[in-house]
Amino acid sequence: MHLRTLTSAVTALLLPLAAQGQEAGKDEDAKKWQGEAELGALITSGNTEETNINGRVALQHEVEKWRNTAEFRSAYSETDDMTTAEKYRTTVETDYKFSERQYWFVRAFHEDDRFSGYDFQSSLTTGYGNRVWTEGERSFLDLSVGAGYRLNRLEVAGPDGDRKDDEAIARISGRYDQALSETALFRQTLSVEMGLDDQTTTTESETSLQANIVGTLSMKAAYRVQHLSDPPANAERTDTEISVSLLYGF
Repeated sequence: MHLRTLTSAVTALLLPLAAQGQEAGKDEDAKKWQGEAELGALITSGNTEETNINGRVALQHEVEKWRNTAEFRSAYSETDDMTTAEKYRTTVETDYKFSERQYWFVRAFHEDDRFSGYDFQSSLTTGYGNRVWTEGERSFLDLSVGAGYRLNRLEVAGPDGDRKDDEAIARISGRYDQALSETALFRQTLSVEMGLDDQTTTTESETSLQANIVGTLSMKAAYRVQHLSDPPANAERTDTEISVSLLYGF
């Protein structure tokens, strides 16, 4: 059921992208695409304490009125033929820019993490965003606020099996990019999702620094923190990730 819902949401988010591509033409549309692929080591604490391999692919397409982004993250570790960490996360967002700095967003999120106490976590949110500060193309501050719906499936022992917890949520987020030089970039992201029924709050932060090595290849160091105010039984409230990886831009 959740896969059908997520597929429908992703399809709806990508429809504006298809329409924009038809209007602009194939050659012009191709110039609006940007992406990056990341691969590196990951050290975790909290629900898992292992050294893993992490991967990430991100895409962005932007034209005059629309900005569309998609990101896929994965982390996997195996020790003595046993999986000790396995996480997959997909985020898709489309923004309609109704002024130079203001936009309306729709965001779909889905995560499978075998060691979080959840079978899966999904959400669909929409709201208002504003690029409140900008300095050139690489330095800016985006803030957004919105609301939506969250669907989580909890792993429950016993004859009842898994249990679904769904509720309305409020979401606030921010992204700060600062170009330190022509070849170095600092980035800070922060998001808070608050449940409106059981008051469960999820807070995520990522601090990263990347520097160009040669051509389109960069080195990236990042520190991620995820905090749950009311985690599932036998799960930690806070997970942290420290990663050092190679980043390829295209």
